[in-house]
Amino acid sequence: MIPGTLCDETLFKHQKKDLSIIADCHIASTTSAASLQQVAKNILDKYSGDLSIMGLSYGGIIAFELLRQAPHRIKRLILLNTNYKEPSEQTRISQQRFVGMAYLEGVKGFTSTILIDAMLHPKNAKNKELREVVLNMALNIGVAGFFNQVKAQLGRPDSTKDLQNIKCPTLIITGREDVICPIKLHEEMAAAIPNSVLKIIEECGHLSTLEQPKLVSNTILNWWNKN
Repeated sequence: MIPGTLCDETLFKHQKKDLSIIADCHIASTTSAASLQQVAKNILDKYSGDLSIMGLSYGGIIAFELLRQAPHRIKRLILLNTNYKEPSEQTRISQQRFVGMAYLEGVKGFTSTILIDAMLHPKNAKNKELREVVLNMALNIGVAGFFNQVKAQLGRPDSTKDLQNIKCPTLIITGREDVICPIKLHEEMAAAIPNSVLKIIEECGHLSTLEQPKLVSNTILNWWNKN
């Protein structure tokens, strides 16, 4: 299980419990290096043997790099709320601005005033407990970890050409109201990846595993048992 930007193991707290009946679940580090290639290598070096990979957002971007480095080791793939394309110029500008804000005022400021509202479905964004969870994850990652995450993902290649080469069973999940990684991206991935299934979660934004945990876990379990 590979978390997204400014997210730690809490992102998958529900799924780690729910999916323990079918898999030995581990949460991979996304802050170990400022290079996407090195982050993926570190994961491959830490966990031996065949792997089923579950990545959300930046975690999905790392998943594509894992497939480039060791396709023979990946037996199942779950992509959640992610993006297969190289970063746009607007993404580069926004991410670099956020890094600057983090160094100036810490991650709490822009996370609580900007990012949380962007990441969550409007209804979920009103949930004080959920907002606190998202903020605490960002604080746990910290400025240095955030810098590594941003630098690594801004250096990512376009994975378009890699999609057709994914041979393992693939489940693609996104929230209906994810504005960070819109449905269109996931529809394109589902059309390009040969053995893939797309599931859209209603009343859900970018952090599907926390916003609709039971729906996400049940979707994964149903798919897993068929693959």
